Amino acid sequence: MSVYHKPLKRKPSGGRRKPHRKHKKKCHIGRPPTMTTIGDTEKRKKIRTKGGGLKIRLYVATYANVLDPGTKQYKKVRILRVVENAANREFTRMQIITKGAIIETEIGLAKVTSRPGQDGVINAILIKRKEKKPAGKAEKATSS
Repeated sequence: MSVYHKPLKRKPSGGRRKPHRKHKKKCHIGRPPTMTTIGDTEKRKKIRTKGGGLKIRLYVATYANVLDPGTKQYKKVRILRVVENAANREFTRMQIITKGAIIETEIGLAKVTSRPGQDGVINAILIKRKEKKPAGKAEKATSS
């Protein structure tokens, strides 16, 4: 089943305009969302768009290109989980990555700046670096 996108805009007053044609056309067909998830092997697919352009859809992601603002360098790091997704709270539960999602990586928390369903890659900016525990020191247990 295809997704239909109406080319319908509203008037400046907020009222609806009547459609100028009564039947649907092939150029108004859309596609269902990609729903990028986390997995062991990455899965991409090239899709031809209207006008002959290409979109690379990322279905399963493993790594993200994370920019460290302190050093201004990118690092390719493994994605551990989705912490928060402002697009839809159910996306957090289902571990779906979209633009604006906050993901946990090996080096810390990062915010996704690319659109994985359109770009085919996950670019992110580091928000909070993971704290490294000092090696060799055991934590003292406190009794209350």
